[in-house]
Amino acid sequence: MARHTGRLELTWTDKDKALLSTGDGKYDYTFASRNDPRVREVRLLHEVDRVESSASREPADESPESTAENLLITGDAMHALDALAKTPEWANQFLGKVTVAYIDPPFNTGQAFDNYEDNIEHSIWLTLLRDRLRQIKPLLADDGSVWVHLDDVEVHRCRVVMDEVLGSENFVAEVVWQKADSTRNDAKLLSVDHDTILVYRASPSWRPNRLPRTSDSDARFSSPDHDLKPWFDDNPTAPGANSHQGMVYAIQHPITGELQYPARGRCWWTEQKQILRYMNEYAAYELRDIRDAAKRADLCGTEVDEVRHDVRAVMLAVPLDRAQVSARERYSAGTWPMIVLRSGGTGGLGRKAYVPDTGLVASTWWSNDLVGHNREAKAEIKALFPEVNAFATPKPERLLQRVIQIASNPGDLVLDCFAGSGTTAAVAHKMGRRWVTCELLPETVATFTKPRLTRVVMGNDRGGVTNQRERVPDSEQGLPEGMTPEEARNFVRLLGKFAKMRADLDSSTLKALRTSAKTKEIVTSTWHGGGAFSHLVVGPSMYEFDAEEDEVFLAETATNGVWSKSVAAQLKFALTPEHPVFCGVRGRQRLSVVDGVVDDVVVRTILEHLGEKERVVIVAKVVLPEAEALLNDLSPGSRIKKAPRDLFQRKTVK
Repeated sequence: MARHTGRLELTWTDKDKALLSTGDGKYDYTFASRNDPRVREVRLLHEVDRVESSASREPADESPESTAENLLITGDAMHALDALAKTPEWANQFLGKVTVAYIDPPFNTGQAFDNYEDNIEHSIWLTLLRDRLRQIKPLLADDGSVWVHLDDVEVHRCRVVMDEVLGSENFVAEVVWQKADSTRNDAKLLSVDHDTILVYRASPSWRPNRLPRTSDSDARFSSPDHDLKPWFDDNPTAPGANSHQGMVYAIQHPITGELQYPARGRCWWTEQKQILRYMNEYAAYELRDIRDAAKRADLCGTEVDEVRHDVRAVMLAVPLDRAQVSARERYSAGTWPMIVLRSGGTGGLGRKAYVPDTGLVASTWWSNDLVGHNREAKAEIKALFPEVNAFATPKPERLLQRVIQIASNPGDLVLDCFAGSGTTAAVAHKMGRRWVTCELLPETVATFTKPRLTRVVMGNDRGGVTNQRERVPDSEQGLPEGMTPEEARNFVRLLGKFAKMRADLDSSTLKALRTSAKTKEIVTSTWHGGGAFSHLVVGPSMYEFDAEEDEVFLAETATNGVWSKSVAAQLKFALTPEHPVFCGVRGRQRLSVVDGVVDDVVVRTILEHLGEKERVVIVAKVVLPEAEALLNDLSPGSRIKKAPRDLFQRKTVK
C-alpha cells in the first residue's frame, strides 16, 4: 500500500488502466488504456427471448409488476453495466435505482472450475473488481448497498479497494458465513469453514431491515418476575466510557450495599435520571459525591485531572438495613423495574431487554443452520438439474434470502453481475423483488441460469426458499422455559442415544421427557410462480482497433439501423425510431446517422426537418469539406462527426 495525497490506498501493476476482455464469452483479459475505444464503446443489448408466466400467480403480499420487468443478460459485465448506465432508454430504468448489488466474483483461489477460470493474477482480479464497483456505483440508489462475497484469498485487498471506490465512511460490516457443515480433515493446514461478505452502503441514507422473529429467537425471552412482556437479562452497560464520562459512576446495591460500576471502558446504558428512577423503585436513592474520581478515571482510561469531577454516584438515601427490607419486598412483588437484581436479589445489576416489536437486528455471524451451507447449495442445484454435472460454486438460496431481506423491500431492484447459476435472481424473484443479472459464459446461461429462472417464473422450482420451514413446539404446554425448538430437537435426539446405552432407565420418565420436548416442522409455501424476464445478449462491437497503429475502424457489423442505435447510445441520445430523418434526441439536439457520405445535399435535407431552435449532430462515415462549412453557415451550433474518429476523441479519464 502507499499513501497518496493523504489517503491510504492499494497500488498494483497497471492500476491506472482498464481491464478488457480479449474474447467475447470467456475469461481472457488484457490491460488497456481507459481511452481505448474498446473500453469506451457502449454496446447494444439485444432481446433474444421473453419468458413469461401465462398464469397470474404472484405471492399474496406482492404486486404482479414487482416480478415482471427483469433482465437476464448474456455477455461481459463491463458492457452490460455500461449499457444500463449510459444508454438513455436503460438509464431511465436503472440509473440510481439499484437497491441491492450482490456480487460473487471469481475468488482467485488458483483453482480451475468447470464453469469459469478462477486462476486470475492479483492485479487483473483487483482491476476487474475495481472497474465493476465503479460501474455499479452510479446505478445505486441513495439507500442502496453493495455486498461482495469473497473467501480469504483477496478479502483484505478487496476491502481497501472498496474503501477507495465507495468511501471508507460507507463501510457497514464484514459478514462471516459458515459455509461448511463439517471440518475438512484432509486440509493441509487449517480447515477453512467460512466466507466473508463485505457490506458497503451507497450513502448514510441506507438502513438495514430487521429480521423476522422466530421460535428460536423468542425462546431466549422469559418472564421470571411474571412481567406481562417476556424479556431477557441484558448487559446494563455500553461502550464509550471516555467519551461519556457523565455516565460512568457508582450505583449502590440496595441489598448488599456494594458499589456497582460499569466494566473498564464501558458506561451505563442510559441517562442518570432514568437510573435514579429505576433504583428508587427498590429503595430511596439520591445523587451524592463520593469522591471517587480516581476510580472513575481508571474506568474511563484517562488521568484523574482529565476526568469529569462533577459526576455524582447513585447512593442509598436511607440506612442499608431499611433499604434491604424495601428492596426484598419489591423483589418478591415481581414485575421488577428495568434494572434487575441478579442471583435472587443479591447478585450484580442486569437490565431487562424486551421482545422487540420491530424484529431482530441482523448480526455479522451467519451460521449454516440459519442460511445454509455449500452442500445444501449443491443439493439445490442437483435437484434442479439431476442430469447435469453440478455447478461448481453455487450459493444456498437461504444465504441470498438473508442478504435481500436485510437490504431491500418488495418491489426493489436487485443486481448481480456475476450470475453463475442464477441464485441471486431466483431468490429475488421469489421474494417479489425486481432483478437484473448478467453472466459472461453463454454455456452457463444455457445450462443453468436461464433454465433455473424459467422454472421460477413457471412455478416449477419447489426447492430453496420456495418453502419456508420453521420448527415449533408440538404441545399445548410448550417447551421448558428458555429452551429453543432446535435445542429441544437435539435434546430428544441425544436422549434417544443415551437411552440405548442405559437399559435401566424408566420408560415412563423417558416418555415424559420426550413429550415435554416434542417439536414439529411447519412448512409454508411462499412462491407459486408468476412474473417474467427478458433475455438479452450484449451485441457485437461496431468497431475494430489496431493497437499497433492506435487507430479505430468501423467493423462490418456497423451498418444500417444497428449502427444508428449504437451511435445514439454512445452519444447518449434517446432513440426516436418513428422519425423519418432523426434517430435520436437529447434536449434540443437531434441526431442523424448517415451510413455513407454527407455532402451539401444531405445537409440541406437534414436541416429542412429541424424544428425551431433545434440543432443537429450528424454522424457519417464520410464527410465532404463543403458539407461541414455549409452546416456551420446554415445552423450555427450544429456539428458533423466523422465516424469512428470523432466518436472516441481522447479525454482525461479520472
